[in-house]
Order: sequence, then structure tokens, then C-alpha cells
Amino acid sequence: MTTLDLGPQARIVARLADGVTEEQLGGATPCPGTAVHNMLGHLLHLATAFRDAGRKDLGETTDTPPTAAVPDIGPGWREELPKALDELAEAWRDPAAWTGETRAGGVPLPGAVAGLVAADELVIHGWDLARATGQEYAPDEGALRAAYEFLLAAAEDEDRGGELFGPVVPVPDDAPLLDRAVGLSGRDPGWRG
Repeated sequence: MTTLDLGPQARIVARLADGVTEEQLGGATPCPGTAVHNMLGHLLHLATAFRDAGRKDLGETTDTPPTAAVPDIGPGWREELPKALDELAEAWRDPAAWTGETRAGGVPLPGAVAGLVAADELVIHGWDLARATGQEYAPDEGALRAAYEFLLAAAEDEDRGGELFGPVVPVPDDAPLLDRAVGLSGRDPGWRG
């Protein structure tokens, strides 16, 4: 069984969130209809959901579909988000998180697949946040490779899940791995806010 330390990527996302200014909260992100404050809310919710999925602590946080509502942040988000990201990383350091069955977004998943989905969410939404706020972004190499492999498999799946991924954006085969992953996620790697 292969596991991945999500800690380095979680710390990168926490650093990006810390770099968001109050003036940027209403700005657009590469996700249509999603402002920066909504992206931060989504990151907070997904960190909590995947923490609980890793712990196999199934319930409301793991059963709420990601499309159920547009997430938002509350006044304590600057403390809550890094804490939730740390807890997510810690939950997935336990080899048991990668085994058996769990649930995320209301979807039953093998633990190993849920871990890859968590890596994908952190990598791609890290890119979203960095692009939306003009920050430099270099994802963790292990998380990026895991996200790319997950997205490549999803792109080849006819049941792609249109509500979660947009159509693949063609990217040259020799483009950087991050650009290829972003294209597979349905985003234009050249997006500028």
C-alpha cells in the first residue's frame, strides 16, 4: 500500500491562505462563480471532511456533497483553516487512513482513493488560490504527482462527474506537470484574474 504525506502540501495551502489580504477576498478565482472567500470556505470544509474521512469518523462532514452550497468563511477563518489543514495531514499520516472504506462528499471510496482525492483538492485549489491572489505557487512534488495521476485517470473515465470537473483543457504534453494537472482539472493554466 502506498501512502503520501499530505503535510507539505497542506502547509503550502496554509501559507497561501495566510497571504490573502482582506481586499482580495471578493476577487475572482479560476472556478467560475467562486470568489476568493468562497474558495477559502471550500478549503476549510474539504480539510474538515477529508480529516474525518481519514479518521473514518463518518457523518455530516463526510456526507455533504461539495455542490450542496457555496461555501464561505466566518470571522475566525484565519485560525480555523490552518488548524483544519494540519489535522487533515495528521489524519492521513496514519496508515489505516489509506485502507478499508471511507466516505467524502457523500461518496463511498476506498481509503487510498480518498487520500488521492484529498491530494488533488489541495494541489488544484492551492493553484486556484495562488492565481486568484497573485502569489507564487510551487506545490509539493509528491502531492502534485498523485493529483496528476488521479486527474489523468478521471479524464479517461466516461463517468467523469461533470459537476466536479469541467471539460479537460488541452495542454501540450511537454508543459510543466502542474499545467497538465490544471488542464486535466478543467482549468486553463493561463488563467489570470
